Amino acid sequence: MKKGIIRTFSLALTAVFCMSAMPGDNVITKEGKTTIINTTTIGKNIEGYNGATPLKIYIEKNKIVKIEALANDETPKYFHRVKKTLLDKWNGMTVKKAVKANVDVVTGATYSSDAVIKNVQKGLKYYMEKK
Repeated sequence: MKKGIIRTFSLALTAVFCMSAMPGDNVITKEGKTTIINTTTIGKNIEGYNGATPLKIYIEKNKIVKIEALANDETPKYFHRVKKTLLDKWNGMTVKKAVKANVDVVTGATYSSDAVIKNVQKGLKYYMEKK
């Protein structure tokens, strides 16, 4: 009888350990008071001119602190304009306002801009669902 209980407990403990050791979706992480949304997996089907344009969205107290572009295959000359002009547009906005914000694309980098805007929206919607 004791062996059965010990074996059951041991199996349950092993299952809990394995589940806790499994990686999460890595979409939402925390650094101190900052929540970071990484759109690499949730936005993998959102493509700019040359492919996916993943972002990290930094949120504190339900406001956008900054948005950072991650590695991508966009044409550097054009994507630089997107980073310089577009990524700051959401800074300081509440998440709710930022999701609905009407942000203009960067002329000459329309596909990249559109992908960034869609990634921001997708990331913020994910945040609102999971927080």
